Amino acid sequence: MESLQTPDRLVRLAVDLVNTRTLEPEKLVKPADVRRFLLDHGEAEPVRIDEHDLAEVRAVRELIRPVFHAEPAEAARILNELLAEYAVRPYLSDHDGSPWHLHVAKPGATWGQWLAAGTALGLAGFAAGHGFEAVGVCAAGDCERVFVNPAARRPRRFCSPTCASRTRVASHRARRSTS
Repeated sequence: MESLQTPDRLVRLAVDLVNTRTLEPEKLVKPADVRRFLLDHGEAEPVRIDEHDLAEVRAVRELIRPVFHAEPAEAARILNELLAEYAVRPYLSDHDGSPWHLHVAKPGATWGQWLAAGTALGLAGFAAGHGFEAVGVCAAGDCERVFVNPAARRPRRFCSPTCASRTRVASHRARRSTS
């Protein structure tokens, strides 16, 4: 069920999973959407997803979301609870003829349990290395997307240059209209 688990991949999984539900339409509507999400994020076939997996993955997404909004102590508490619930002592596996890779979820874990363990570990490692100030929510008023910023000296407020530009333009227009 797991392909290569690098810290960057686990963090990207967390960010992208949370961003499947924002002010934009829900992106995980049917089991095939979760399957596509997993394949797009490097999982190898076979990836079989049913309605239960869909519901579980969406529930995990909502367990991870508060990490991006919380103060550091609260974010750490959330991640520690997820790790306690879903992660196990890491172990190496070459199951099903795959290359050796690291497992952090319990053997036989569902996709939701696997995502909970992996994304919590990825975010915990990222926060430990970069600080919780590098984990954020877009500052644009019409966006709820989350992001991580590993750049040490460049604070980031927006999920993308598009949101940053749109916000600056709106602010500029608002100032000009009140002048």
